[in-house]
Amino acid sequence: MRDTLHTLAFGIYPYVAVAVFLLGSLIRFEREQYSWKSGSSQLLRRRQLRIGSNCFHVGILFLMAGHTIGLLTPHEVYGLLITAPQKQMLAIVSGGAAGTLCFLGLTLLLHRRLFDARIRATSSAADIAILAMLWLQLVLGLLTLPLSLGHRDGHVMMQLSHWAQHIVTFQGDAASTLAEVDWVFKAHILLGVTLFVAFPFSRLVHIWSAPVGYVVRPYQLVRRRGAARPIAGSVR
Repeated sequence: MRDTLHTLAFGIYPYVAVAVFLLGSLIRFEREQYSWKSGSSQLLRRRQLRIGSNCFHVGILFLMAGHTIGLLTPHEVYGLLITAPQKQMLAIVSGGAAGTLCFLGLTLLLHRRLFDARIRATSSAADIAILAMLWLQLVLGLLTLPLSLGHRDGHVMMQLSHWAQHIVTFQGDAASTLAEVDWVFKAHILLGVTLFVAFPFSRLVHIWSAPVGYVVRPYQLVRRRGAARPIAGSVR
């Protein structure tokens, strides 16, 4: 029974989560476009929101990029530049710094939403739940750091990478690669996968609408009334 649950959690559940993530996002966009938003409350406790949001977003973007590159890059590729132990130390230092920044920012955001009566009154259960899940996920991620320092040879990092790479390449033995991994890593993975399930039902859908093209948009042409030629302004 234990082996069956392990296979379901780490071999099958990730595919279910990704299916819900993609189909749920598509259905919500098609049927509930007016709910496709981040639900800003910036008029209340603006300074705390600004600090918390900036710290959270900078940290989470770095963590997402680091996890994606770190887990999905084959050892044969990064092994040309650094060893597995070196990669693990790089992940511990950079991930620890970004995780701490993200944790501080999210703690401010969660405190603001829970302990300001006006913000709490305008918050849905999903708003609070998704912040709490993200906060717990960050706690679990930070708890993995001391364990990683305890085995600096990089073998656990290799096991986690093998799991992620086996999942994305649809190899059936993905769950077996986590058999000997500590429970904190497993809990971190399981909650991370669950966040994909919760994604379409929360404010996180606004990530799909991130204005990535904003940084490469053309300059705005400013025309003065009565002017014969347009003036290229610096307003973007």
